[in-house]
Amino acid sequence: MKKTLLLLSVFSIAAFTVKAQDTVKTTSDAPLVIYGSVDTYFKNDFSNKPNIQTSFGSDQNSVSIGMIDLGLKKKVGKASFVGEMSFGPRGQEQSIPDATLGGLPTGTSSYHIQNLYVSYDVTDKFNLTAGYMATFVGYEVISPTANFNYSTSYLFSAGPFQNAGFKATYAFSDKVSLMAGIFNDTWNTYRSTSTTPEVSTFGAQLFLAPVKGWTAYINLASGKFSGTVLDLTTAYQITDAFKLGLNAAKKSGGGALNYYGYALYPQIAVSKTVTFGLREEYFKAKATNSGSDIGIAPGNSVFASTLTANIKAGPLTFIPEVRLDHTKNLDAFVNSDGVATKSASQFILAAVYAF
Repeated sequence: MKKTLLLLSVFSIAAFTVKAQDTVKTTSDAPLVIYGSVDTYFKNDFSNKPNIQTSFGSDQNSVSIGMIDLGLKKKVGKASFVGEMSFGPRGQEQSIPDATLGGLPTGTSSYHIQNLYVSYDVTDKFNLTAGYMATFVGYEVISPTANFNYSTSYLFSAGPFQNAGFKATYAFSDKVSLMAGIFNDTWNTYRSTSTTPEVSTFGAQLFLAPVKGWTAYINLASGKFSGTVLDLTTAYQITDAFKLGLNAAKKSGGGALNYYGYALYPQIAVSKTVTFGLREEYFKAKATNSGSDIGIAPGNSVFASTLTANIKAGPLTFIPEVRLDHTKNLDAFVNSDGVATKSASQFILAAVYAF
């Protein structure tokens, strides 16, 4: 009889505990969050010829579209997911399918997966994440809502856009955290694509927040197929109106273009709705067997100055931008007569709506 009462007591406690947990799960069940952006632009090179082959916004003398970006995310308890897709040229241009795996040629897919991953908070300080993720390397990102400039830097175009793999992040405090992970053999694909597919790229990120308003990320991605990238990304909100950012990176090894360079990002807000920013970049393409797909041949270097304004109207941002690029050693652009030259300049007017 005592055993029976004990068992009943245990089952009662267990049932109460499960019910209490179910109640907690129900009350803490956050709604499904939908987010994204829509962007469009006009771009014209002052030579009336296509030039400057960095990512996105490349249509010459045309009112063109970027993409519609649609994201979903949800967190219940300690578990969460993020799924994000883009539709439009901006997404197509970052697609790098592998024909040996049945993929379409680069740029012909109608959509692109930006993020698709699941995450679990083991503790308040320790997180595990697996799937296909926007890269942790670099200052600029794919989404136009997260960049101040509409055109992108050479460092962004030459580096990884996305990585598929598994990572673990531990926050020692709100000022220091460390991420380490293992990723697929090549960049920008959601599956291994080498002749002998491998999960063989190591990645790590050290986050530091030395003082209020100042953040720094020291990033490393290294694999025998993609090579090794060492990257520093930092930004300091010096005053309420003035912000200064810096990106410096070096890439060596692997089959893609090797390079090094830096970009400085000073920004000043002149009102609540208007901010001006300058991107000053130096990029050096190093010798490699694969050549370059961003218009800067190995051995050549480029200085790029981009003056940009962000004009806010609620969720809509207007982005007028003037850019001047100049190569040092080799002609990389063409003038109005179609003759090779070392300089190029362009104007962009973009509109980005975030939701």
